[in-house]
Amino acid sequence: MIHCLLVSQQKLRTFFAFATTKLSYFTKSARWTRKNFIQYICQNNPLFVHVTYFALISFAGYAALKVIKPRDKLNTLRDLDVLFTSISASTVSSMATVEMEDFSSAQLWVLTILMLIGGDIFTSMLGIHFMRAKFGRKEPVNTRDHSSYIDIEPITSTKFNPSTQDMKVTVSFSEPHMENEGHVEPSTIEFFGFVVMGYLLMTNLGGSLLIYLYLNLVPSAQQILKRKGIGMVIFSVFTAISSVGNCGFTPVNENMIIFQKNSVLLLIIIPQILAGNTLFAPCLRLMVWSVEKITGKKDCRYILERSKAIGYKHLMSSREGVYLILTVVSFIIMQTVLFLSLEWNSAALHEMNSYQKIVCALFQSVNSRHAGESITDLSNLSSAILVLYTIMMYLPGYTSFLPRNDDGDSKTKMIKERKRLLENWIFSQISYLAIFVILICITERESMATDPLNFNVFSILFEVVSAYGNVGFSVGYSCKRLLNHDAHCKDASYGFAGKWSDSGKAILIIVMLFGRLKAFNMKGGRAWKLR
Repeated sequence: MIHCLLVSQQKLRTFFAFATTKLSYFTKSARWTRKNFIQYICQNNPLFVHVTYFALISFAGYAALKVIKPRDKLNTLRDLDVLFTSISASTVSSMATVEMEDFSSAQLWVLTILMLIGGDIFTSMLGIHFMRAKFGRKEPVNTRDHSSYIDIEPITSTKFNPSTQDMKVTVSFSEPHMENEGHVEPSTIEFFGFVVMGYLLMTNLGGSLLIYLYLNLVPSAQQILKRKGIGMVIFSVFTAISSVGNCGFTPVNENMIIFQKNSVLLLIIIPQILAGNTLFAPCLRLMVWSVEKITGKKDCRYILERSKAIGYKHLMSSREGVYLILTVVSFIIMQTVLFLSLEWNSAALHEMNSYQKIVCALFQSVNSRHAGESITDLSNLSSAILVLYTIMMYLPGYTSFLPRNDDGDSKTKMIKERKRLLENWIFSQISYLAIFVILICITERESMATDPLNFNVFSILFEVVSAYGNVGFSVGYSCKRLLNHDAHCKDASYGFAGKWSDSGKAILIIVMLFGRLKAFNMKGGRAWKLR
């Protein structure tokens, strides 16, 4: 009997040892599978990562906005409008279907956070730190193989592709910085991540401080905010983050129209807009250069001389940066000159002096790419200006028409065959815009028939391009343009989309998300040939 018990006990021990071994093996296999699955998704399907990220922050923002009470507790905001606003803030689109003064101070802080974490600089910074955490500190990072980790925004142009092997630049760094041209030490990536973080903090905090100081020194600006019951701190922080992130929201219903005579405030905001978008790359390079001069760190020199090896799309060579600056300045001058020549004596600027008109024209021109803050009712501007703004809103931030050397980039080395085949057959961006405009014309066909002056094809096209470019410009809606007078019609300060049907708003939500992720479709439509 005792012998049988001992045998049974031995068998149980053997069984438990076997089960423990198998369970440990299964756990390790599950961890390995999960790790490789996540790595595969991030490397081969960065679009999934982007969609997941923006969906999470948008719905989190929606939940927070719903929990927090609005300014007027009796005025309950509709769920679709709250979701629309949350997505608009997280995609830095600033398309509005409700008035901003309907939100309480706590809700404005929620929108501020959404604009910050949805902005281009913040999301790209996440990509840098994610890659550093993923690959650790010991082995060099191959930016050619894992460039999707570097920037949560993918490279959209072959001219900025980090996989380019720049053989023409002589670099004094060998080991330990580089194993070869595609490998970068994790310490360099870590340092560069802190530089980008410093840039983000400096622009947002510095911008907030400058706006706050201006409000303290100018009583007329203070009175505007006091009259509306908005604190100077929330206005300063909200406006600075919105400007740097190129969102375009402001805490007041009138956007910047109410400050159109505060020229110094507009001049303070203009550099913030440029530093957060079209001139972010040159400004970032300038900051790296400044840090190198101050600290003498070799990492800075390496980053400056091997910008493509870093694999960060916002880090350009000095030559590319100069061309970009010239293009941006040319666009601004062209828009400003046309604006002043057509609108100098218009009703939109009739109460301003010459200096204020010039500053307002400059401010409006800078905002067309792609901030969306406005100092005048866009519906009062001439058609030529609106067409020009439509083109400017469509152009990507780093558009440059000046010739550049691609340093012998080979398309076959940059793009896998299966990805190129997919890019050939998907539609071009203009095709998607046409589809969205057609769909909205279908959903709003009744309004287009009864209210053709407000609901016309160009107004819808302008709204769609603005949402797709994540700009926020809108021609608005006016009761004065109604063919049949409606005593119940009430003018509102929010955008034209605020008067659309729920179906139209839902489509515009898709347009905003599609526009925020348009970098994945910059090469679409190649299979279509027009002859």
